[in-house]
Amino acid sequence: MPLQMNRKPFITAAITGAGATQDKSRLVPRSPQEIAEAAIDAARAGAAIVHCHVRDPETGAPCRDVAYYEELTRLIRASDVDMVLNLTAGIGGDLTLGAPETPLALEEADTDMIGATERMAHIRACLPEICTLDCGSMNFGDGDYVMTNTTNMLRAMGRQMTDLGVKPEIEAFDTGHLWFARQLVKEGALEDPALVQLCMGIPWGAPNDMLTFQSMVHNVPAGWTWSAFSLGRDQMPYVAAAAIAGGNCRVGLEDNLYLERGVLATNAQLVEKAAGILKGLGAELMGPQEVRDLLGLTKRVPESLSA
Repeated sequence: MPLQMNRKPFITAAITGAGATQDKSRLVPRSPQEIAEAAIDAARAGAAIVHCHVRDPETGAPCRDVAYYEELTRLIRASDVDMVLNLTAGIGGDLTLGAPETPLALEEADTDMIGATERMAHIRACLPEICTLDCGSMNFGDGDYVMTNTTNMLRAMGRQMTDLGVKPEIEAFDTGHLWFARQLVKEGALEDPALVQLCMGIPWGAPNDMLTFQSMVHNVPAGWTWSAFSLGRDQMPYVAAAAIAGGNCRVGLEDNLYLERGVLATNAQLVEKAAGILKGLGAELMGPQEVRDLLGLTKRVPESLSA
């Protein structure tokens, strides 16, 4: 795939994530109300897509309570600010093994392994336009934790997403994940063209360098829509790198807590900064309805959430 600048990219705002960031910044939203307000502010700042997890409102710890997702969706859909809703479906694949000599002595408090249908429960309840599909397993950081997504789990979840009419956003943490994404499309579990998020610099996935990034980009099939992000201080450089390479970008507190050194950020501030970078490159931002038209998305509100 030749690299050619995207003159009309979209911004995704990753609002809160599932990392242990709740005590690192007072600006990380916790409750469905706070997450919805942050998403609305990010959309006002220029984000066409908002990518959301939920957290326990009291502790801030990541959780997968369907009721919190329903409340969040209701609040976002009731807003007078339009945005494409992207909910995570990465929850329920957390495996923490025991020590190296006793790997099957699982750390149960840190292990959350559920079936494909249960992992998709909040997606069925909320019917967002997009949900994520982490397209492989990997050692995610140090220790004994493994982000677990077997090939058959991905087939089952991908088919459920397709049957629901929810667009999967393939989360690719390394080139092998893109390889298997092509296989899912070939088998009919996912529709062609697909949507991809290139996740750079996450230990121990694709290293955060331009040669690896170009390799990831070149492994995205022609006709697919893709976006990219990196972490921390590399978040904003990847806004420019993604657009220049022909893609779209993601920013937000899931991936970076700081506006600049020592200055905590809000999601809206990060979106505003990204929008400034893109406009400085001569790009025009795509809006939410334009993203729906591009990706063939349908905005739906389940009857149970329309009141």
